[in-house]
Amino acid sequence: MSSMQAKTSGDDVEDFRKIPSYSYGGQAVIEGVLIRGRKFAVVAVRRPSGEITKRVVPLNTLYTGIIRRIPLIRGIIVLAESLVLGIQALTYSANVSMDEEEKDLRWWNIASMLIVSLSITVGLFFLLPLFAVSFFEDTYHDPFISNIIEGIIRLVLFLAYVWGIGRLPDIKRVFSYHGAEHMAVKAHEFGDPLKISSVRQYSTAHPRCGTAFLLVVMLVSIAVFALLGNPPMLLRIVSRVVLIPVIAGVSYEVIRLSGRYQSNVLVRLFTAPSLLLQKLTTSKPDDSQIEVAIYALESAFEADQNS
Repeated sequence: MSSMQAKTSGDDVEDFRKIPSYSYGGQAVIEGVLIRGRKFAVVAVRRPSGEITKRVVPLNTLYTGIIRRIPLIRGIIVLAESLVLGIQALTYSANVSMDEEEKDLRWWNIASMLIVSLSITVGLFFLLPLFAVSFFEDTYHDPFISNIIEGIIRLVLFLAYVWGIGRLPDIKRVFSYHGAEHMAVKAHEFGDPLKISSVRQYSTAHPRCGTAFLLVVMLVSIAVFALLGNPPMLLRIVSRVVLIPVIAGVSYEVIRLSGRYQSNVLVRLFTAPSLLLQKLTTSKPDDSQIEVAIYALESAFEADQNS
């Protein structure tokens, strides 16, 4: 075990140090893991035969250029990158896991999927709470209270959604790969060897998780919309859509800082709810799932080093 790590009974507890200057991260996909490197994204998937296959994709310069380093703007870029890479990786993993022919998505396929998924997300988590709270506004006239109640409804819907999809058997396996991805990344950040026995020591929660990002989005949106007061309904609807990039940008900066300063007691208290929430979106993986996560991470290292 690394000297930087403390372990207790039950879930593992890490004594976080400053993370490396470049932080690898990723997403879980169907029977696999996506890892985003410096210049390449790698998705590794286990075939029904047991073989692990991978796809290495060079990252668009939009995701790696100077705009990626601009505060607030970079959060929007990261969100767009995660959505596009996620759709491509999920399509690839679905084909591989079912032993079907691998198909490349055209830009219009990706665009249509993004439009549908974003429309559902905005409608469910931003517009539905707004419409719901509007039915009760006659009982009170305080815009601040109205926005707080709307935010609480949004948060409850989000938690219910996460809990609900976690009951599906196929999603449970994806959540195990999610845990494997976190564990492998943390082993790398602590300088431990990428072996199953070493990776197994770590917990499945990570402060830079996308789940944590979404939770912060829900909380930041409460503050942002509360500042707007109570304008006419049409303007409120528009604000719930056009301000999403602003909320995403602020939320990313919060997540970035919390991940970098996990040794700070106040930061760890702030991130505790998001780490707790990850108990719903991650689960302990088996050795074969950890093996896939390690393979994806090592392949990302190799691609970056050979570029």
